[in-house]
Amino acid sequence: MSESIKIQVQTLPSSPGVYQYYDKNDQLLYIGKAKNLKKRVSSYFNKNHENGKTRVLVSKIRDIKHIVVATETDALLLENNLIKKHQPKYNVMLKDDKTYPWICIKKERFPRVFMTRKVIKDGSEYFGPYTSVRTARALLDLIKELYQLRSCNFDLSEQNVSQGKYKVCLDYHIGTCKGACENYESEEEYLASIKSIKNIIKGNFKSSLETFEKLMFSFAEKMEFEEAQKIKEKLDLLANYQSRSTVVNPSINNVDVFSIISDESYGYVNFFKIANGSIIQSHTTEIKKKLEETDRELLELSIVEIRQRFNSISKEIYVPFKVNIGAGVKVTVPMLGDKKRIVELSERNAKYYRQDRFKQIKIVDPDRHVKRIMAQMQKDLRLSSEPRHIECFDNSNIQGTNPVAACVVFKDGKPSKKEYRNFNIKTVEGPDDFASMEEVVFRRYKRLLEEDEPLPQLIVIDGGKGQLSSALKSLDLLGLRGKIAIIGIAKRLEEIYYPGDPIPMYLDKTSESLKIIQFLRNEAHRFGITHHRNKRSKQAIQTELEQIPGVGKQTIETLLQYYKSVKRVKEASIESLTSVIGASRAKKVFEFHQALKKEQ
Repeated sequence: MSESIKIQVQTLPSSPGVYQYYDKNDQLLYIGKAKNLKKRVSSYFNKNHENGKTRVLVSKIRDIKHIVVATETDALLLENNLIKKHQPKYNVMLKDDKTYPWICIKKERFPRVFMTRKVIKDGSEYFGPYTSVRTARALLDLIKELYQLRSCNFDLSEQNVSQGKYKVCLDYHIGTCKGACENYESEEEYLASIKSIKNIIKGNFKSSLETFEKLMFSFAEKMEFEEAQKIKEKLDLLANYQSRSTVVNPSINNVDVFSIISDESYGYVNFFKIANGSIIQSHTTEIKKKLEETDRELLELSIVEIRQRFNSISKEIYVPFKVNIGAGVKVTVPMLGDKKRIVELSERNAKYYRQDRFKQIKIVDPDRHVKRIMAQMQKDLRLSSEPRHIECFDNSNIQGTNPVAACVVFKDGKPSKKEYRNFNIKTVEGPDDFASMEEVVFRRYKRLLEEDEPLPQLIVIDGGKGQLSSALKSLDLLGLRGKIAIIGIAKRLEEIYYPGDPIPMYLDKTSESLKIIQFLRNEAHRFGITHHRNKRSKQAIQTELEQIPGVGKQTIETLLQYYKSVKRVKEASIESLTSVIGASRAKKVFEFHQALKKEQ
């Protein structure tokens, strides 16, 4: 830390505020908020950071500026606005909302209801924004099915209507408008429909359902069954929409729900707006981590941003853990019941969004997908570097015969089949997994060292503590211990063992890191078993042909190369055999098989 920076840090106030880091060219690098400016900024310079990006950021800081505010809430809001304005290199990027659609109820006599992407401050009411155009259109379609509203843009002032300036259009004749332009519908009646529409948009279906029910029974009492049936169809439509929207207890009203799922590089924040037990807005956003941001930091920043974007004035939020977003908003961490379930539903939506993004990235940007997987494996397995090159070993000695071992190689999380290797056990007598593992690991890496081939970043041993210890002996002999990370995976409970640690580690059953390790282990097992079967099969075949008197190994290999199987050798005629191995040996093979047939 330079003397200039040291003085700046020492003179910072212990108040809430926002700090800004600049480089030698006076370029803004980072903006952060703090409850205590002096403590927060000092922490950047008083400790060793594990994250490489943070270390680079700190090394570039040449100037610190700060803004003192009254409360931590003000600091959070100011940080949010400054990040969006300046977009510093090391801050997470917050996306703008300019392209999201809104539902507008126009300020005019006989208001129109339509979708728009432009918010004009003319007194009209705007609901949204909606993150999905499909959702906004579905809601508008429902409204049009339920209520007969005008779609024209005529100025329906009292003077224009009374003077008969306009004539009803096709909408009136097909029954989708009641003809307000010719005074066939009163303004009071039209505004009653608008009031009901506002309630539906807000998720309050109760009043609309009650109104339609009364109307339906009224028509039925008057024996106007055709009209009653039309109202019943609207009731069913509204009830169906409500049933799809209602996900929690209807008493949960005017609440925002937030949750976050994150990995090494990105955070995924989901937002629900709940009104009368219905989700009336849903949005998930992806945030790229720039430094060592915690889930809490990302969620706090996102809550402020999303509530601003969606113009939320809810007085309560549900979150999976405590966050500090200042006074005026009640923060609830539900522990059970419907409230807990809605937070879990939000988390599930964040997870699904994350999975969908992974699938898209895998197709569109495979390099980013590989980087993410490798970074996650490094973190999950506590490695010093990304395991771009992994090798996995497995022994096969079924029924105690023909002991063999397999080594499979993965590059960037995918099989590199051309580099797979099989080993026939040479120095071990009988089925001894530990000694066999020691032999093949030694042979593999002795050869790589001799040929100056690249070594893997990670070795996976199929087996528990015993097999891992055996493999370690070979690494010790070769002087590779500590230079290559090595783990063992036990089959029964998928325990991960580390050298010198008797207590295994358990990865989440759904984690991608565990899935890659399982894939490695299964591939090694498959490759080893295939080699073992081929070896046993070849031995069995050769044993049968070796029983023929006067026929040696060279003759047997010639026969198998030509006929491909023992069965075809048995069925071959004396003439065919003669053409392949000569008359003398052909006679011996033919007569041997003829004698076997007679015995059978």
